[in-house]
Amino acid sequence: MNVGKSYRLREFLVWTRRELYVLLAMAVAPVALYELSGWRFLAIPWTVVALIGTATAFIVAFKNTQTYNRTAEAQQVWTSILNASKSWGLMSRDFLKDGDATRRLVNRHFAWLTALRYQLRRHRRWESTIGRTNAEYQARYCVPEHEATLEAELGKYLSADEVQTVLASRNKPTALMARQSAALRELHASGGIVINFFIEMEKALKELLDLQGRSERIKNFPYPRQYAIISTIFIRSFCVLLPFGLLKDFAALGLVWLVVPFSVLVSWMYTSLEQVGASTENPFEGGANDVPIAQIARMAEVEIREMLGDTDLPPLLRPKNNIIL
Repeated sequence: MNVGKSYRLREFLVWTRRELYVLLAMAVAPVALYELSGWRFLAIPWTVVALIGTATAFIVAFKNTQTYNRTAEAQQVWTSILNASKSWGLMSRDFLKDGDATRRLVNRHFAWLTALRYQLRRHRRWESTIGRTNAEYQARYCVPEHEATLEAELGKYLSADEVQTVLASRNKPTALMARQSAALRELHASGGIVINFFIEMEKALKELLDLQGRSERIKNFPYPRQYAIISTIFIRSFCVLLPFGLLKDFAALGLVWLVVPFSVLVSWMYTSLEQVGASTENPFEGGANDVPIAQIARMAEVEIREMLGDTDLPPLLRPKNNIIL
């Protein structure tokens, strides 16, 4: 997530420069053939290009709205996870009679947050971070889940045996939730928690599992591929045809070479919207516009530990080049 005022124009131009190079070549070629070789038949009616441009604008607007909604939902889910985590910390502190049991439940919850964010950062083949432009931009910021192994991070909160048990599970966050529920059941059986509090904490686990499932749905089910491909086809078709549609009008003015800058500018607007939509489509992929799940998890840990009276608190994550994840 960018926590600065905005992206700078220079950053945006560098990020989209490869598309600009292609658009420039696509604009120069028809103008050169029209003007230097006398190929007047290259000019096509503007009405055709305008119709394609209108359809393209609709499909691009639809895609960007939907991809923004995916990111907005992911932000809402993780805000809810933060609030539910603080509730879990309060219940663990106030409902249990044993302080050591409180610490175990809280630490296991921190481990769940860690396992969940690592699971969400795993690469999916439809994600855009492996693209040359996005991979290049990743050098400007840090992805915490790429800086340390899951095993090392879980070792901060769990015993070595429990870490190995969790790592052997297919769905590690779910395995930790199952162990939380088993721990609550054991506490209830031993008298460490009364029935009413036990039920409330089980409801809290259910809420956390629901939020985990919503995160996994966003991660594992991409923006529909049929809409993604039609958007790409429309944009590329429009960008190819645009210079041809402008030839006749600018030639009538005696300024045919102005087709190049104007077609590049208009086409760049469309391709940039497409690129922004693609970078917003998957809010857990490790891109610069991701939901900052590592920061949210750290905020939860700091606030819960503060509730428990800890003074040696881990620091909040700091942005690098205004990007924080």
